[in-house]
Amino acid sequence: MLDRITNSASPSLLLLPRLLSHQQPFPSSNFKFPFPLSPKRLTLNLIPMASSHSLHNHTNRLASEQSPYLLQHAHNPVDWYPWGEEAFAEARRRDVPIFLSTLPVVFLAAILFEVGYSTCHWCHVMEVESFEDAAVAKLLNDWFVSIKVDREERPDVDKALYGGGGWPLSVFLSPDLKPLMGGTYFPPDDKYGRPGFKTILRKVKQAWDSKRDMLIKSGAFAIEQLSEAMSASADTDKLPDGVPADALRLCSEQLSGSYDPKFGGFGSAPKFPRPVEINLMLYHSKKLEETGKLDGANGSQKMVFFSLQCMAKGGIHDHIGGGFHRYSVDECWHVPHFEKMLYDQGQLANVYLDAFSITKDNFYSYISRGILDYLKRDMIGPEGEIFSAEDADSAETEGAARKKEGAFYIWESKQVQDILGEHAALFEEHYYIKQSGNCDLSEMSDPHNEFKEKNVLIERKEPSELASKYGMSVETYQEILGECRRKLFEARSRRPKPHLDDKVIVSWNGLAVSSFARSSKILKGEVEGSKFYFPVVGTEPKEYLKIAEKAAFFIRKHLYDVETRRLYHSFRRSPSKAPGFLDDYAFLISGLLDLYEFGGGISWLLWAIELQETQDALFLDKAGGGYFNNTGEDSSVLLRVKEDHDGAEPSGNSVSAINLIRLASMVSGSKAENYKRNAEHLLITGSVATDQNSLEMAMQAVFEKRLKDMAMAVPLMCCAADMLRVPSRKQVVVVGGRTSEEFENMLAAAHALYDPNRTVIHIDPSNKEEMEFWEVNNNNVSLMAKNNYDVHKVVALVCQNFTCSPPLTDPSSLEAVLSKKPSS
Repeated sequence: MLDRITNSASPSLLLLPRLLSHQQPFPSSNFKFPFPLSPKRLTLNLIPMASSHSLHNHTNRLASEQSPYLLQHAHNPVDWYPWGEEAFAEARRRDVPIFLSTLPVVFLAAILFEVGYSTCHWCHVMEVESFEDAAVAKLLNDWFVSIKVDREERPDVDKALYGGGGWPLSVFLSPDLKPLMGGTYFPPDDKYGRPGFKTILRKVKQAWDSKRDMLIKSGAFAIEQLSEAMSASADTDKLPDGVPADALRLCSEQLSGSYDPKFGGFGSAPKFPRPVEINLMLYHSKKLEETGKLDGANGSQKMVFFSLQCMAKGGIHDHIGGGFHRYSVDECWHVPHFEKMLYDQGQLANVYLDAFSITKDNFYSYISRGILDYLKRDMIGPEGEIFSAEDADSAETEGAARKKEGAFYIWESKQVQDILGEHAALFEEHYYIKQSGNCDLSEMSDPHNEFKEKNVLIERKEPSELASKYGMSVETYQEILGECRRKLFEARSRRPKPHLDDKVIVSWNGLAVSSFARSSKILKGEVEGSKFYFPVVGTEPKEYLKIAEKAAFFIRKHLYDVETRRLYHSFRRSPSKAPGFLDDYAFLISGLLDLYEFGGGISWLLWAIELQETQDALFLDKAGGGYFNNTGEDSSVLLRVKEDHDGAEPSGNSVSAINLIRLASMVSGSKAENYKRNAEHLLITGSVATDQNSLEMAMQAVFEKRLKDMAMAVPLMCCAADMLRVPSRKQVVVVGGRTSEEFENMLAAAHALYDPNRTVIHIDPSNKEEMEFWEVNNNNVSLMAKNNYDVHKVVALVCQNFTCSPPLTDPSSLEAVLSKKPSS
């Protein structure tokens, strides 16, 4: 609802701009900065170590919270409250506005609240510049009730007030929680013709005292209009013919139009690895290939593969430790914003797996392995839970008073030479390391020379070229590089580490469960004897399935109430107060479906179906279609948003549509028809376009309209709409003893080729629980299992258009059948 600059930390005010006559809102359609400073290094040297709070001159209510983000602010002089009735009651008692601050910061009349997350660089900047400042704290404490929100713990609050984009989010609310105005990052003092935070506070105070009625009426009107928009119903219960194909084509054309042929990726700097764009382009290329349009299919694939290669070779990829940073500030994927987010890792591992499925090029499997091995090494807790993020900032040396962004990851040439010795020259040439520093490839990389004599590793030459120059085989060259990376990793491990956000978020774990599960079978397609070099450790693919299962077990044990069948949103030492949101259910269901299809037990499919029933009960708009992002049970959250924008994370509605289509292909009868009906209704439902800053746009937007007019905003939903229109989804049924190596190999063959419109069902007829499940939910599957069971063999059948192939008893035969092009 409230506008903020997408993925930016630029000052931006939302709503009622006339009350602050010299401050106008900034458009949110692009990542823009309204002042002549680097978009990411404004206060690189101003980030304090946690130890800077060691004296604890101040302690506020956040000290009793569990969120790492809230705990970081527990000793600010600002009298912070967590989100809850205590703060609301205090605002009503004092008759003052709320200042709401999350990683995004939100202002409410009478209440000031800020929204953020623990690894957010700009949240740290605003803490140092404003929230640790005694003068700012006095203004906040005297004039407002200030609330801190961790948007990772309470995404419903964040989305209801803002919709999506960048953090920190700052919003002002009235004591009854009506929004007044808000923005993202505010510097402490007036600069470059823009008001500073102290000026903003004074202006809001003046407006509250003199124009309160206007403020409250405007906020109430906005809530009323948006509520009406979100309760709108579609005029039909069918998606019009032609819309899915047109949306798919339009989205592909729009993305192709934004493609960067020099450096890869879609759009200009700063560049974000938005995996849903890759999903769309690969899906569309598959459709073109199936209809014989090979030139178009190859063109789409080339854009995707080149983009993935540039990202993997760039500094956004952690060459020493594996995994990807949040985004690149320049156009060449070189200098990143250094935080690492779990939701990026899960999605990126999957798109690199898809690229490997298509090309069988180990370059892509290597990158995917690097991501998964990074998570396995650094981000998994003792019970298999997967942590949320690592900070961008860390100290350069132990005991340093301040943190710097990227300090853990960057290198001086002398450091590399001292560590690597005889191989230093080879390594430096490979990764473009220079004594003067290498952040010179773009004017956007380091405009203020803050990385002088520092190097962010980037690969600019092919290994074969350099191997030839140094007179060695490519294999020997890669072995030397791997050993060099290992030595630098060991040296880096002795540096002060970035802050680890050890919060466990259900939705993000769902994304990671998917990638670990899928890798367990897809990576079996690597050529036998493939060599891997550090940081990839050559994990056996089946081990990745165990990691996926342990993460799912953790959620089931600690974040799921068996009696109510409801999820909690997150865990840190104990479950959070926040209930599960739409994304938690949708992303986890998706992960569980992958966990089952790629070799997990029937219990994961049973739980996915159970969770879908709960999701429908809690979030489904039965009249208007689609899913709200929260249950509506928390009266302090004024809006139930239906989100469709596929951004850094896919929208819960897009993922839900695909989940419903997948479930409908597994079960039969009325249950399957109900899944299809809900998916269809979702795709034509009314929606608020949460990434737009126009109320008119929000009022008229529907998912169907987005598919027609703004397809690039909803790439995964475009895929879902087309999946719904596939006449007959391909089914592979694998029958046999689950514990045999033959079963593993047959299942790997079923998943060897890229095909997003394929469902894999596996069944062991000797397992009573499995047979009972299929007898109840799809008797055709149980009959196939009974008729084709051979205790000595594993059998596969490929079914489509109401016919099945003859029984196949070896993996190569199954791959051959699956690779056949459909007849026109």
